[in-house]
Amino acid sequence: MNATPRASRRVLAIAAATALAAPLLLAASPASSTQSHHHGSHAAKDAAKLSRKLVREASAQDVLRHLKKFQAIADANGGNRAASSAGHEASAAYVYNELKKAGYRVSYQTFEITYIETLAETLRVTAPTPRDVAISALSYTTSTPVGGVTAQLAAVPVDATTGCEPEDYTAGAFTGKIALIQRGGCTFAIKQQQAAAAGAVAAIIYNNTTGVISGTLGDPNAGVIPTGGITQADGEALAADIAQGPVTVTAEIRQFQEQRSTRNVVAETKAGDADRTVMLGAHLDSVEAGPGINDNGSGSAGLLDVALDLAKTHDKPANKVRFAWWSAEELGLLGAEAYVAGLTPEQQADIALYLNFDMIGSKNFAQFVYDGDDSDATGAGPGPDGSAQLEKGINSFLDRRGLPHEGTDFDGRSDYGPFIDAGIPSGGTFTGAEGIKTAAQAQKYGGQAGVAFDACYHSACDNLSNINKKALDVNVDIIADAVGTYAHDLRALPKRPASAPAARIAGARTADGHAATE
Repeated sequence: MNATPRASRRVLAIAAATALAAPLLLAASPASSTQSHHHGSHAAKDAAKLSRKLVREASAQDVLRHLKKFQAIADANGGNRAASSAGHEASAAYVYNELKKAGYRVSYQTFEITYIETLAETLRVTAPTPRDVAISALSYTTSTPVGGVTAQLAAVPVDATTGCEPEDYTAGAFTGKIALIQRGGCTFAIKQQQAAAAGAVAAIIYNNTTGVISGTLGDPNAGVIPTGGITQADGEALAADIAQGPVTVTAEIRQFQEQRSTRNVVAETKAGDADRTVMLGAHLDSVEAGPGINDNGSGSAGLLDVALDLAKTHDKPANKVRFAWWSAEELGLLGAEAYVAGLTPEQQADIALYLNFDMIGSKNFAQFVYDGDDSDATGAGPGPDGSAQLEKGINSFLDRRGLPHEGTDFDGRSDYGPFIDAGIPSGGTFTGAEGIKTAAQAQKYGGQAGVAFDACYHSACDNLSNINKKALDVNVDIIADAVGTYAHDLRALPKRPASAPAARIAGARTADGHAATE
């Protein structure tokens, strides 16, 4: 997923060594009589009762109250809530204070990032037919001189792994030129490294689907040559021009980098067995381009609403319930990665499950549920043992209400990624980003076919008007049902090993926290 190009766009990225200040892992409360009898029918009964109560209390109207606060914060702080910005700090403080007042144990968790301010991102065709092309600098790119670099374009032949291997670059054909490379098959970092090894002075990566590219090279030390992303249409047009004769362009890509810190907000119930912790999360940061009300104010506000409703019930859950609002997701899942990396294997094993809620109010929505069992046989394989049951639980809730839904792949594009890497059962929901709604989906959910699920994704118009209240209402109910159910009853999930196996989805992430494998 990619941001709309903007001049002077600020982006954040992770430092080479990311470290949390001490993860919030409080000692387990002594087993209470409430906890000790939560087995069998007692657990099921208490779970059903709490679930009904939370679903009854949850509503899109309540979630909108928090979204209005996030919008006001963005409006007062340069129009965004990006990690390490004043807008994000104010958003985190709002969430922290609401949870503290409700009686949760709340913690800030600070970690280091590399702040990047993009100073210039322009591309101009100077010959044979002058024109401007929108380009987005990739985070961690090296910079051109002021005024840019002018050179001929050289297109890398298109195949399944375009630009990923040395043999993709004909000897001498790229020396002193700017490489034009189609997305796909390997990380952006590898593509620009291979282009540099072939003698290219810069790299332009064009999309292999609709939308622009606004990603990351994955590491502050990864940049070798100035690299930017353009749309599929612009890339194919440039490739066609090259086929007809020499094409000369001037590319200016410049970035400023600085070490900064940002922080997650984590809250947990005082009651409940910490050896069986139920965890739910959503990222609180936006991109710099806009206020991020759907992405991901919606998931953050939905999670906050249910957490506050849980506190109002005064229910003492059998299992500890922990909520997290991640920072720097838009830069590569950095907050969630730092959190999980700070846990010991035993602490990871204490987390019975993780549910993720990212973009749950898309205007032209579809109802996606993460495919824990890989029944769709698309992309990545199944999640860790227990993920299938989490998917089934959400699907069953929707089925009972007669609501349509479909699977979506665990492709590493949101904060469940680090939890899956650690072998923690994961799931959650999503209502679509820049992907295009099909005619079949429009018939299934309503809305408009041939249009993105969220046409304002990563742009300034991702504001309060960019929310579908129906989607928001359905998904906050899903959160409520899951919290109520798993707070008391984990019998649907297989017992986890004492320490979880590592890693399934690994590797670089894109600048919005999404897989950068292509």
